Amino acid sequence: MRFSTLLFAFVSVWSIAGVAVAQAQERYTLSGYVRGGASRERLPGASVAVPSLVAGATADSTGFYSLRLPAGRHQVVISFIGYETQTRDLTLTHNQRLSFTLPESSNTLGEVVVEASGTLEQKLQTTQMSVERLTSKEAKLLPALFGEVDLLKTLQLKPGVQNGGEGTSGLFVRGGSSDQNLVLVDDAVVYNPNHLFGLFSVFNPDAVQSVDLYKGGFPAQYGGRLSSVIDVKLREGNNQKFVTSGGIGLISSRLTVEGPIVKDKGSFILSGRRTYFDVFTRQINKLNEGNVDYNPIPDYYFYDFNAKGNYKLGEKDQVFLSGYYGRDIFGFNSQGGFNFNFSWGNTVGAARWNHVFNKRLYLNTTASYTRYQYGITNALDQFSFNLSSDIQDLALRTDLDYTPNDRHAFKFGAQLISHDFGVGRLQAGSGDGSLNLGSDVGYTGQEGGLYASDNFKATDKLQLDYGLRLTGFRSGSDAYGGIEPRASARYSLTPKTSIKGSYALMYQYVHLVTNSGATLPTDIWYPSRLSVKPQRSQQAAAGVSFLLGDGKYLLTNEVYYKWSQNQVDFKDGAQLFVNPDLDQEFLFGKGWAYGNELYLEKKSGRTTGWVGYTLSWSKRQFLPQRGTTGINEGRVFYPNYDRRHNITVVLLHQLTERLNLTGSFVYTTGNATTLPSGRFNVQDVFGGDLSVAPIYPDRNSFRLAPYNRLDLGLVWKLKPNRWFPESDLTFSVYNAYNRRNPYFVYFDQVKNEATGQVLNYRARQVSLFPTIPAVTYNFKF
Repeated sequence: MRFSTLLFAFVSVWSIAGVAVAQAQERYTLSGYVRGGASRERLPGASVAVPSLVAGATADSTGFYSLRLPAGRHQVVISFIGYETQTRDLTLTHNQRLSFTLPESSNTLGEVVVEASGTLEQKLQTTQMSVERLTSKEAKLLPALFGEVDLLKTLQLKPGVQNGGEGTSGLFVRGGSSDQNLVLVDDAVVYNPNHLFGLFSVFNPDAVQSVDLYKGGFPAQYGGRLSSVIDVKLREGNNQKFVTSGGIGLISSRLTVEGPIVKDKGSFILSGRRTYFDVFTRQINKLNEGNVDYNPIPDYYFYDFNAKGNYKLGEKDQVFLSGYYGRDIFGFNSQGGFNFNFSWGNTVGAARWNHVFNKRLYLNTTASYTRYQYGITNALDQFSFNLSSDIQDLALRTDLDYTPNDRHAFKFGAQLISHDFGVGRLQAGSGDGSLNLGSDVGYTGQEGGLYASDNFKATDKLQLDYGLRLTGFRSGSDAYGGIEPRASARYSLTPKTSIKGSYALMYQYVHLVTNSGATLPTDIWYPSRLSVKPQRSQQAAAGVSFLLGDGKYLLTNEVYYKWSQNQVDFKDGAQLFVNPDLDQEFLFGKGWAYGNELYLEKKSGRTTGWVGYTLSWSKRQFLPQRGTTGINEGRVFYPNYDRRHNITVVLLHQLTERLNLTGSFVYTTGNATTLPSGRFNVQDVFGGDLSVAPIYPDRNSFRLAPYNRLDLGLVWKLKPNRWFPESDLTFSVYNAYNRRNPYFVYFDQVKNEATGQVLNYRARQVSLFPTIPAVTYNFKF
């Protein structure tokens, strides 16, 4: 009896223990959406982490997350930039669908401050490296030129990203040219992301949710460019109530309206802005009508419009519609009958269907339309001509995310793009119809891609992300293709230290034809065809990351090396417009870029910001070809965007609950440029007048003076009132200590006052912007 009782007790304990062990080994899926604020917008890139297990997930482009966890009690931490971090305790005994809504930070500086280290821990633990995430809320706090917030300019404050010089927003990432950046808005391509000849970008910050910049280790779902991916996600709009917001600035105003279509099921957002340079310049020109000595001021303005809507069809289906339309208009009408008009702009539309098959598998399918147009109209007396180019895309892509267990997260998909290239269209004629000329050069192309990738958690310390992309391109009878392997890895040395590495091979099948010698930019997109082979690039990177100061600081150091083939440039005197043999104007070469990026970031406390330093080299070589001496006679040279040193400092400090001080400082090595090293006299005929010819050394063998600038800003949150519950005044000072940064250099003749003889030449520097104060009133009701 005693033995039977003992045996029964033993079996019972063993059974209970066995059930407990089995239950402990059982794993379940936790999934759902992460939303933010009173608007309940989904937050792509939000972090859902379980610190005790060193496990977590990042919400995808729709704000959906999914992770596999062992059964039992867990503490889940949810965080996103600009929102308060949320901690939830839960007991997981089955597959569970759980969505989170993060309140906006109550801190006045909550647009950028997150009172926890979740986002820094996320950067430490993810396998993805060489990535920068920016929200529009973060960008709005920083001082800006004319008070106009610019997301691309804010990205220039990150290491590894160079600007094109004073007053431009073109990005040059890790030694690549500006056309090697893939710019996406809700998965649709934007071919020219600039307004005002590059001074501002086309992204209205009121309509943007977030921007992800990939500098290397590109995920397999991205392709078609060599240097970077700029993935812009638009806001969905408030699905709880109608809200109007906007701002009145020094050079532009903007207005945004958003609200529910059906509460909790669908929402919309409409946002527009316009500059008003032209309002003032037209009045000045009108006052000077009839003055023959007056040179009219050119007429310029830009405008853009964003729209997005979404609707939840059911528990598993949701549809999204988004669009962008923007134009830049430049005109000059002289009193002598010379009229010149120049315009360019983007039209973008996208429709997306999101379907959740189950907690482990979901799908995104996007159809998009993109068109970039460029046109010049010129009229002189009775003669006029129209010159234009454009590119149109129809694209379809589908992406599947499959998470079978807690160790693997698969992504696979396909993409098809139909390109229509309007390389050059010319219409010219006389007013009386006696002369009419016309020409039209255009091509078509088809681009496709297949990809598959896996994020594999090999051990608690080692995580891998590897994939393969197969791409192809066809234009007429010419076809190209390639295999693009991608891989990255993260190894955790300690809970606060990790090392990372990545490799990516990329192909680019479309090329931007620009003439740097033209007075105005000439934007022509051209396909790979005949002898114009696709550009090809490989990049390897390695880095180490540290969490310091109880997780308040993240220190990263990355080194990279990139080597490229079939880089494109143009021979001297190339005819770029309306040329059916444009293939013969190209030269092809190779390039190298390598460097080291050091970055320290802080996202909690009253003082936040970052410090970055980049040491880098970029080189190009074009050997003799096509009956030419190549470029620089085949010798290696530095492109003009090569920078040896680049330092950025960004600080945001909360002075009081309603007053915040912001500032940014930039120092960078000057542009590489070509200047004459001397001159000699030339006499065509004996006894004739002498003319002076410059002597040029190697290409870009001179450096302009270093570029440096300090910008300051003050954000004053006003007291809420009946009409405007939220409003602020943003004061900014661009170039606070009035640094005269070089735009370009020219040479003046120094003459003998008595004889008029030229004695020598003196270099003169042209600068664009002195100290520029600005104030912007922002409101929301």
